[in-house]
Amino acid sequence: MKRLSWMSLFLWTNVAVAGALPGLPPDEVVRETLRAHPDAQAASSEIRYETANRERLEAGSYEWNMRLGGQQRKSSPAIGEREQFSEWNVALERPLRLPGKATTDAEIGTAGVLRAETALAQVIHESKRDLLQSWFAWLKENAAANQWAAQVDLLERQQRAVKRRQELGDASRLESIQTEGALALANAEALQAVARQQSAREVLLRRYPGLPVTQPVSLGEPPAEIGDAVEWQAAVAEHSYELAMARQQTGLAMLAARRQRQDRLPDPSVGIAFSRERGGEEQVVGAYISIPLAGGGRRAAETGAAALADSARYREDAIARRVALEAATAVQSARAAYATWLASRTAAERLQEAATMSGRAYQLGEGSLGDWLTSMRIANEAQLAARHSQLDALEKRYRLMLDARRLWQSASE
Repeated sequence: MKRLSWMSLFLWTNVAVAGALPGLPPDEVVRETLRAHPDAQAASSEIRYETANRERLEAGSYEWNMRLGGQQRKSSPAIGEREQFSEWNVALERPLRLPGKATTDAEIGTAGVLRAETALAQVIHESKRDLLQSWFAWLKENAAANQWAAQVDLLERQQRAVKRRQELGDASRLESIQTEGALALANAEALQAVARQQSAREVLLRRYPGLPVTQPVSLGEPPAEIGDAVEWQAAVAEHSYELAMARQQTGLAMLAARRQRQDRLPDPSVGIAFSRERGGEEQVVGAYISIPLAGGGRRAAETGAAALADSARYREDAIARRVALEAATAVQSARAAYATWLASRTAAERLQEAATMSGRAYQLGEGSLGDWLTSMRIANEAQLAARHSQLDALEKRYRLMLDARRLWQSASE
């Protein structure tokens, strides 16, 4: 059984890569559309920011500083005349980053870039989810519009037949009124279905310009074998961008905590100084070192950074649990949707047979028109429910594949 499930998963993966899954827009068009989405462009800009921030951290804020000063010296010796001198001094100094801090800063910068790249992938993934949901919402409304259009066409033909029979005296006025009422009700449903169809189509056109919103030639049937649930759950959890971002955030928080610990030992500053005193009679050259004295602020910063690292770890654990739960629910939903579609399809087939038999009974004078119209309405609703169940089963299967990164993935992704 395990070998069969792995084979099923392998076949579905290959089909997804080949772009041969029914009912979906072309893979390359989807990828191009999502790359051009404003959310993706914004996330790409954040990558550029994090790249620049990495360069800033690697370079550090350790820059040369020049100090210039001037003064007037007045001398009043006990013996002799008073004197006045113009003096000036110049110093060049620079703080030094202690060993280990540069490495940590570089790691923080690199981790920030990786997190930004994962954030971009997460944005594109969420856009894929939304596109998939919007696409199937349009397919469902499109199926409803087509179904009600077919029902209206059927009732129009039925109305013409009843009028003809009424003209020949073979049908009553009541039957004509029943047919007209059923047709009016179907027309109202068809108009509402068309309005919902156009609204769903407008959502796709507005959110994803360039996406070809055309009805698929074939939807196909949802596959019966979904594979091993544990393997699907593991694949979804392994490829969860949200969980990956949580782990990266934990890593960043731990690096920040390490950096604060390192800052408990302040960075010294070294410099050289030159001064010209007593109008040039004395010229002084010297070197110096400046070391800040650590206080309570640095200890508080270290404690706060450690608390943030603990918070990030707990949040990562919570996200991991939620992702595992969502994966298990997605697998169960996909299986339940397939079972629902099978039951709905069987019901639609049987009710359509009942409607056909009711129509024959009416034509043979063994049944009433009201019973036939009722059977037609119930059969129409059952067919629409079966169509929606089929689309729902496909959507849930594709959503599972999407979260496992087996749908709409490029080579770089």
